[in-house]
Amino acid sequence: MDERSANDATAAGGADDLAVCDAPEPYVLRIRLNRPRQRNALNNALISHLAAKLADAAADDHVRCVLLCGQDRFFSAGADLKEMLAQGFEAIDNATRRAAWDAITAFPKPVVAAVEGYAFGGGHELVMLADIVVAGESATFAQPEIKIGILPGDGATQRLTRIVGKPLAMKMILTGEPIAAATALAVGLVSELAPDGGAEAAALAIAASIATRPPLSVQYAKRAVLAAYETPLSAGLQAERDAIRQAFETEDQKEGMRAFVEGRAPVFQGR
Repeated sequence: MDERSANDATAAGGADDLAVCDAPEPYVLRIRLNRPRQRNALNNALISHLAAKLADAAADDHVRCVLLCGQDRFFSAGADLKEMLAQGFEAIDNATRRAAWDAITAFPKPVVAAVEGYAFGGGHELVMLADIVVAGESATFAQPEIKIGILPGDGATQRLTRIVGKPLAMKMILTGEPIAAATALAVGLVSELAPDGGAEAAALAIAASIATRPPLSVQYAKRAVLAAYETPLSAGLQAERDAIRQAFETEDQKEGMRAFVEGRAPVFQGR
């Protein structure tokens, strides 16, 4: 475990915690995947642990944005192969794991992911659940499951295709070969690049900025954008109208507009 991970684990209550948390900025919760010896392999325990942390964050008014991180040299190597060898298909297709992935997917607040090194397999699928992704310039992304005789099973065949299109998704999934961060940026997998070692700081700056915005409107906006992946255009536009109607009903909307007219910084309360 690197020094920063050890410090975070201690602050969060012990090195056995699979996803350690702290609050590096007001209203920002940082969650760090914490199986460094296993290169953050996503076993059932880690996925469930992460889902539980996010469930707590969803209910906590002091959390407005989540920063999701790995270690300095890797985000995650993917699913836990030792667990799959021992349990077979049940390792990745069981009620607990499915419920945990569903909970992570449904998390209503913004998630900013910081990726250094590699995000492979299930680790890449987890990155695709983030709303904003900042990657170090040398980061790589891959779905290498085909190399061990299987295929992605936590969403990549669908999400990757929707994000980057069929030709590149097919290439990544059928060859298992990684793409570089610059390519990931060009095709929309990544929001921005940072110098190696700087992804987390850049991602934290974004998360901290989001945390200053009206939290309910931020959640409504996230929900409306995600509707674009699930609905036809007409239904998506209706989802947008519904979301902005809800935003107009908040106290923060009135505060934001008054502050603009009065030439001062708004103070958002999440109401």
